[in-house]
Amino acid sequence: MTSQKKKSTPLWRNKKVVPIILQVAFVAVMGTLIWILIQNTIIGLERIGINFGFGFLDSRAGFNINEAMIDYSTSDPYGRAILVGIVSTLRVSFFGIILATIIGVLVGIAKMSDNWLLSKVASIYIDVFRNTPLLLQIFILNFAVFLPLPRIQEAVGVGPFFLSNRGAVIPWLSVHENTWIWLLLIAGYLIATFFVFKWLLNKEVEDGVNTHPFISSLVVFLLLNGITFLIFRQGPAYLSIPQHTGAAVSGGLSLTTPFLSVLFALTIFTSTYIAEIVRGGVQAVPKGQTEATKALGFRSATAMRLVIFPQAIRIIIPQMTSQYLNLIKNSSLAMAVGFQEIVGVGNTVMNQSGRTLEVIFIMISVYLLFSLTTSLFMNYFNKKFQLVER
Repeated sequence: MTSQKKKSTPLWRNKKVVPIILQVAFVAVMGTLIWILIQNTIIGLERIGINFGFGFLDSRAGFNINEAMIDYSTSDPYGRAILVGIVSTLRVSFFGIILATIIGVLVGIAKMSDNWLLSKVASIYIDVFRNTPLLLQIFILNFAVFLPLPRIQEAVGVGPFFLSNRGAVIPWLSVHENTWIWLLLIAGYLIATFFVFKWLLNKEVEDGVNTHPFISSLVVFLLLNGITFLIFRQGPAYLSIPQHTGAAVSGGLSLTTPFLSVLFALTIFTSTYIAEIVRGGVQAVPKGQTEATKALGFRSATAMRLVIFPQAIRIIIPQMTSQYLNLIKNSSLAMAVGFQEIVGVGNTVMNQSGRTLEVIFIMISVYLLFSLTTSLFMNYFNKKFQLVER
């Protein structure tokens, strides 16, 4: 009996090898094109007497930044000024995403409400602000809402909050010398509490005894923090309450008019899109789920919270990611009203140093870093909520 040799598949027809070869070839071609582009750019700059590099970041900036979250003065280098702009972009984007998500979810659910007035108000909110340019909304908030407010000497006080044409002053937490130690301890307590929760949960499953894992682990966390408070005799931070002194407002956290205009405009504009995403996600859940909750006697709010929305969130998350990325990139419009985020600071640095290409490269890298980080987080979050098929 003769044995027949199995013919090997030619390399150019192997379904496993061919895709890898094509991907490697694509990366090689794109890498070559990018390298040629960079080299031509550097050669062109050298011909006109400009050397590409980032050494200028150590030079003195010499310009002021109105609202800096970190220590900055005119004697600091350009690198420090750019860092201030990055922190400002991160600040307005972070709080904008949180506020837009909360408002968007509430408006989206309100639009589906059986209450006619509530549904119409939500619809008008979405139609008006979604179809109005974002830059126009920023201008209206800045020049027509905040700047006409009273001067700082006649600041309007609403409890511990103060409003004037300079912005708002709100109560805020202030740090002290033991804050960082507190933060490290709290992080350790959270990890310890998690392990206590898992242990109690496993014990409840194995022994069939109700150990109240959530409440018990919460008590452990609070007890550890209480002991730490007795040792340090102070909390991780103290609350600074604003006080109006007649000529100014001292204490608290000061939020300038440009920052509030940009934050509110980004929040309102993005929340309209999030509201429609939420509405579409909820309506995509099979109607049988709603009918089942009614048959079981669930109230509408309870059914939405426990049954409908947890299923809709699997549909909502991927589309929310796009809106978060748009909000981060739209924050570059802040320079129109004088809020100095990365683009505003970058333009000043370009005008003073003449390093246009380097600054543009830094700005692109910053937005790319923020966008990729947001995408990675949202993709991880989305993966955790997806149904696991067996």
